[in-house]
Amino acid sequence: MKLDYVIGSGGILAHSPRRTQSMMMMIDAYQPEGVTRMAVDSIFMMPHLGVLAQISEKAALDVFYHDCLVRMGTCLAPKGLAKEGQVILDWEVTGSDGKKENGQLRFGDIVHVPFDAPKAKLVAKPAKGFDMGSGPGNRVEADIEGGVVGLVLDGRGRPFNLSKEPGKRRDNLNKWYKAMGMYPV
Repeated sequence: MKLDYVIGSGGILAHSPRRTQSMMMMIDAYQPEGVTRMAVDSIFMMPHLGVLAQISEKAALDVFYHDCLVRMGTCLAPKGLAKEGQVILDWEVTGSDGKKENGQLRFGDIVHVPFDAPKAKLVAKPAKGFDMGSGPGNRVEADIEGGVVGLVLDGRGRPFNLSKEPGKRRDNLNKWYKAMGMYPV
């Protein structure tokens, strides 16, 4: 849980039809735990910035922060396993404008909260046996950021495993895709 920022780069992530698809690919591949901010390289520019940095480090950093990175948001993923439907996390996010959003996360679910504020405060209270970075069952307070996707609460557990039963696997994938709005209806 020492990883707090993931930046994805490459053609598939940069050119996905929807940023939610890019973020879900990264969540599924990296399986972040706890609180993880996520961004993607907008047009697969990062490798070229290494060359530019040899000429002008300042110019490379300016392009990196202002033109390259697309901030997608934050993933909250409690580490642990439970029975399907069990409440595993109570959460509250307070934006810099004072607006609050809160809810519960159940095991096996994904919750997508559109949220584009650059800064917010998170309070997360995991259920006994679940860890958000401060030890099992311990409350976490963190600074998070929104983005073009927003807040993704991943209740599929860590380690995350797909069902081996085809019908259940298909149903879960459809449920998660729908929760994220990954495909047009």
